[in-house]
Amino acid sequence: MGRARAMATTYETVDQLKKGLEGILKISDGDVKVLDKKKLRSSLIDHLILTAVFSSDEETRKAARWLIRRTGAAMGILSTSIHPLYEAMGRKEVSGFTVPAINIRALTYDVAQSVMRAAMKNNVGPVIFEIARSEIDYTSQCPEEYTCAVTAAAIKVGHRGPLFLQGDHFQVSAKKFASDPSKEVQAVKDLIWEAIEAGFYNIDIDTSTLVDLSKQTVEEQQETNYSLAAELTTMIRDLEPAGMTISVGGEIGEVGGKNSTVEELRAYMAGYLDDLKKSGDDMIGISKISVQSGTTHGGVPLPDGTIAKVKLDFNTLEKLSEVARAEFGLAGAVQHGASTLPNEAFDKFPKTGTAEIHLATGFQNMIYESKHFPQALRDQIYKYIKNKMISEKKDTDTEEQFIYKTRKKGLGPFKKELWNLPKEALHAIGYELENQFSFLFEKLNVKNTSNIVTKYIQPVDVPLKIPEAFRA
Repeated sequence: MGRARAMATTYETVDQLKKGLEGILKISDGDVKVLDKKKLRSSLIDHLILTAVFSSDEETRKAARWLIRRTGAAMGILSTSIHPLYEAMGRKEVSGFTVPAINIRALTYDVAQSVMRAAMKNNVGPVIFEIARSEIDYTSQCPEEYTCAVTAAAIKVGHRGPLFLQGDHFQVSAKKFASDPSKEVQAVKDLIWEAIEAGFYNIDIDTSTLVDLSKQTVEEQQETNYSLAAELTTMIRDLEPAGMTISVGGEIGEVGGKNSTVEELRAYMAGYLDDLKKSGDDMIGISKISVQSGTTHGGVPLPDGTIAKVKLDFNTLEKLSEVARAEFGLAGAVQHGASTLPNEAFDKFPKTGTAEIHLATGFQNMIYESKHFPQALRDQIYKYIKNKMISEKKDTDTEEQFIYKTRKKGLGPFKKELWNLPKEALHAIGYELENQFSFLFEKLNVKNTSNIVTKYIQPVDVPLKIPEAFRA
């Protein structure tokens, strides 16, 4: 994946970490100064990210994470909100492209480098790096670790400018909510807090799981959805850094369910905005709205393990995006579950005014199915899944369907083995991914959009408390 890690090591003590910094980074006045950019990018950043992810010593891990984030800031790499750009899209000042939001489930440091190389090569402006609540769990990536991996990747490839980090599907579980509503809502609030502390300044609230289609009116069906979304938005506004408006997304239809309608959008927004006003007339609301238009997360596997063709309703997307902009000033509709769509579908999203598109499983599939992925490791992961996840296999599932649907849950337990793939395999898989990212950027019409980000986005350098390890 570009310049692969060459014998990078993990620091296990703060003293080892400090020794590794000598002549490259200097800690001064509670912050980081870069002394040697070449050595930082060629070797030190590899050691730092491995330490931030895998060091067995918590103090050393925390110190490495702080170093990565503040080194990024020193090099002009700042996590920020995409909200001002989405406001401009809502005002119809900019249009004609769809912002890609990429979920990285495996090899985050290396895959993020592939994304950024493709973006730099194509002069791409807005690209979002995101991770969902469920993915945080099964990939064993907490928000701060994810932030560090993406920031370290930016340092490695020489990226400068804003990073858009997003909490995707910060979702309220309908089952857990039914059992104990306050506990489940608090769990999502705790995750939002953790994510903002980690530098996630774009948060997608997903309370669409609580839409109750058994209710008589659309307003009643959406009530729990919009009222909780307003409550969580108010919390986010209380936590956001000074000088920044976090981009918040709402959702009206659960992905995989029935297609969304304009009536549902209007009912959701009317109730949401009314509830938001209770916290103050100047309270800023969501900047985009996620809808259901015919996709399913990960696609629908057929008995042979291939993916069924999806009939996507682009008319629904177009209508909802237009109403979202014209009536509520939003950037438009957001499409989820799209990475397994056929390649010829992607250029339709900009044409229908889709604001943002979420892409995840397709890249996971490319990694697993690459001819460069070691067969022995693939077999080991699949054996683990068949032993540990067999309770998730439906009676109607073939083995291929079962493996396809559950192999994402092998990424966390085998994270270290994945990060330590042979450098030749990392390089080859990275090249395949980079080509796919370049293809998608062209189809989504985000090539040559860096000037738009420069015009609308003014990153804020949010201070970080220096860890105890560096206070002496």
